[in-house]
Amino acid sequence: MKNDADVTPVQDHEAKLERALIEEYLREHGHTLRDLESLAEDARRQLLQDASMYAAGRLAEIEARAHYVKEIHQEH
Repeated sequence: MKNDADVTPVQDHEAKLERALIEEYLREHGHTLRDLESLAEDARRQLLQDASMYAAGRLAEIEARAHYVKEIHQEH
């Protein structure tokens, strides 16, 4: 396991953003991280899997947009 000194700032920001996106997904589906404990294991696992996939897709979208913006600024 990595300690805080091993995590670069970019990774830390990505991790925070990923967690925020997971929490966003859960809120949109009527849940919070806290109330997941009250769900049946299968339901909790499926919800977290769906939330993780949502977050991964949004992170990829954000990264692609950032790359595009960077390219635009480098051309000028």
